[in-house]
Amino acid sequence: MKLKYMLIMALFVVMISLLTGCVPGDGTNNDQNQAGLFWGIWHGWIAPVSLIIGLFKHQIRVYEAYNSGWWYDFGYYIAVISGFGGISLFRRKKSNRD
Repeated sequence: MKLKYMLIMALFVVMISLLTGCVPGDGTNNDQNQAGLFWGIWHGWIAPVSLIIGLFKHQIRVYEAYNSGWWYDFGYYIAVISGFGGISLFRRKKSNRD
């Protein structure tokens, strides 16, 4: 049981470390190299992680400032809706059946 708990915690730490590699505002994108559709999808998926990191590092944002416009927005919102709104599709509603 203790080994299983330690493995889960190690996996959690590795996943968080991987997620923080490509947060908005990390300097990857600039005026010449703007974020597009796929970056928008990625930033939408990791928005909660970016928000937490942004509390401690002020240059990190939830949304990339250097983006390609409509396509980035489309990817971002699709990822946010599918990632967080889709959770409610899998919850089972409890019914009061006797």
